[in-house]
Amino acid sequence: MSNLFAISMFALLLLGLASGLPLAFVLGGLALFFGLIGWGTDCLFIFTNSIYGVMNNASLTAIPLFVLMANFLTASNVTEGLFESSRYLLGKLRGGVGLAVIVVATVFAACTGVVGASVVTMGLLSIGALNSYGYDKGLTSGLVCAGGSLGILIPPSIMLVVMASTAQISVGKLFLAALTPGLILAACYATYTLVICWKWPEKGPALSDEELARMPLKERLKGCVVNLVPPALLIIGVLGSIYTGVATPTEAAAIGALLSLLMSFAYKRFSLKMLHQAVVDTAKTTTMCMAIIICAGCFTNMFLGLGGDEVVKRIIVNFGLEKWGVFSLMMILLLILGCFLDWMGIVMIVLPIFLPLMKGYGFDMVWLMAITAVMLQTCFLTPPVGYALFYIKGVAGDSISTQEIYRGIIPFVIIIVLVTALLAAFPDLIMWLPNRSGA
Repeated sequence: MSNLFAISMFALLLLGLASGLPLAFVLGGLALFFGLIGWGTDCLFIFTNSIYGVMNNASLTAIPLFVLMANFLTASNVTEGLFESSRYLLGKLRGGVGLAVIVVATVFAACTGVVGASVVTMGLLSIGALNSYGYDKGLTSGLVCAGGSLGILIPPSIMLVVMASTAQISVGKLFLAALTPGLILAACYATYTLVICWKWPEKGPALSDEELARMPLKERLKGCVVNLVPPALLIIGVLGSIYTGVATPTEAAAIGALLSLLMSFAYKRFSLKMLHQAVVDTAKTTTMCMAIIICAGCFTNMFLGLGGDEVVKRIIVNFGLEKWGVFSLMMILLLILGCFLDWMGIVMIVLPIFLPLMKGYGFDMVWLMAITAVMLQTCFLTPPVGYALFYIKGVAGDSISTQEIYRGIIPFVIIIVLVTALLAAFPDLIMWLPNRSGA
């Protein structure tokens, strides 16, 4: 009977997602349907406990604060001046403007934690400039999508908050564990861009001397410093307080929200209309996240309660997989599901099933969540439902075709997979920082 329940739940889940219904409604509806069949009305008590557990989870308080911080930063246009100075500073290199996209996206990622804001902002800033300089449109698409998606990996990130809550580990330690992989991934994106443009200059030509003369070197350096200092102070205020153990992630999120609000004053972007819009957008995003977390919790509790975890274990045993075989299976599953689900659905469905298995094999949960976060970068880049692809298409319009976008993201998906393998081979790249922190 448990085999039938497990297969039916996943089959109907896929059917519900294919129908286009909201993820939260699909998960919650299936949980209620199978709960009533398998447990009767007693399932309602299970759902109540699951909802109360989410409401009582203090770590999730950081989500609205980090989202509010991202909305304030987006409104302040902090990246505009930094990109303008960076593209002239690096423009003498082949692929230099593309490199500026990655640099600015990395800085912005460390300030936001929301992919939509990062991709849209970088798209608005850079697509027009890259197209005017003659950059390959596929490369342009890949740079903006991959660079913008770093916002969900480099802390602070709402995805990391949810993953830490699901795995019942320290949010602060997971933040620090994900920092080095995020920077490694950004460095690999930058290296790929420079190598490609060095070998094929037409894909990313250097700026002409006439173009560079528009902004003298002194102004470029001054612009970079002036526009980099406020974000740097924000990053130090948030991550530094977590690293030293001075503040919890939730307290650090409050610090970040306050600093980002002050930045909107400093950049003369504050208005009551901006404040109202930031609060409304934060409420919408937080509501969406919490609805999915609650409904996914009910779904997984019912799946496990009806013996679904035992079905998964039997399948793995029948395949004869050992420790690293199960790890590889999990990574492959994340890559495949990333083509059809967003990160929230994957985290809330896959992790509760695999985490007990991975704990039994002796994996460090902080390391596992960090490397999982790296692989989950692919869910923003892989069609047909990669959100970054829709964001950039909405920004670029007819200037970049869908085929060019899909072609451009393929090398960056390959880079993510290779970096995941590198981190699996050298786990200290992830654990060095959290093992030396006060978090």
